[in-house]
Amino acid sequence: MINIDRIYINGQFVKPEGTDVQELINPSTREAIGRVTLGNEEDARKAVGAAKAAFAAFSRATVDERSRMLSRLYEAVTARSDALIEANIEEYGAPKRAAIGRVKLAAQNFLDMKEALESFEFIQYIGKAKVVSEPVGIVGIITPWNASYSQITAKLASAIAAGCPIVIKPSELSAIQTQLLTECFHEADLPPGVINVVNGLGQTVGAEMTRHPDIALISFTGSTRVGKEIRRGAVDTMKRVTLELGGKSPNIILDDADMASAIPRAVQQCFMNNGQSCVAGTRLIVPEHRLEEVKKLAKEAAQSMKVGNPQEEDTVLGPNHQREAV
Repeated sequence: MINIDRIYINGQFVKPEGTDVQELINPSTREAIGRVTLGNEEDARKAVGAAKAAFAAFSRATVDERSRMLSRLYEAVTARSDALIEANIEEYGAPKRAAIGRVKLAAQNFLDMKEALESFEFIQYIGKAKVVSEPVGIVGIITPWNASYSQITAKLASAIAAGCPIVIKPSELSAIQTQLLTECFHEADLPPGVINVVNGLGQTVGAEMTRHPDIALISFTGSTRVGKEIRRGAVDTMKRVTLELGGKSPNIILDDADMASAIPRAVQQCFMNNGQSCVAGTRLIVPEHRLEEVKKLAKEAAQSMKVGNPQEEDTVLGPNHQREAV
């Protein structure tokens, strides 16, 4: 049983003010594998305070300094790959092959952003106007349970590249994965206060971040319902809000497509990430006169996928949490 009773503020793992405890469940076995103590509004305010104190110096960090930070973050995540893969399998239920790919993506996000940073023109001229890109301020990051690694690192890498300190509210359902990732951040040895991580609920930690006047931008990936709440909560402080509220979009297959190739690929995309993905195409729109052919191909593709123990190398589809990604 893993007990997570610390949050990460100002470069240290500290005991939260909050006392509520969330049980963590292995979706494959339905057994409790851990518990996490949740932070509250006061913890969120402390994290924002630490980020605010770090902003003055970090916003002036050079491109070279930030580039080296991104390299260290990449190296720290890569060094813990085995543990991160195992946590993704145990806590989320990802098939092993998918978990390996997800951890590689999480690390690669830092290198991709490093490359973008080093080629970015922070000063541009438009006619006679000089346009200077500057750090927006403290960035609040709120991520879903179904893509914890990649969502956190993609958003974090962007903020680091821009010179913005961060407060992260990850999903409380992904606390084991988040704990390992936070340990990687700590090992990367960034300045205190640049990265802060507070486990907690959306209605407490997330709401405080949304309304806090010292947070300049909220980046959220999750449900439309929560996205609406965040946008409403951010109005009084006029902070910037970036929302990714992806729905279940269709695959539109035209009559001239190679159905024998297109339909199996579409079915694969439907069930990616155990079918728990905002980019999964869960509908097929096809020419009516080819409907029976499509049904046959889709059925064959689905039947070819192994559903089973996510620890087994050939498992394609693992357990489903049956929770809303908020």
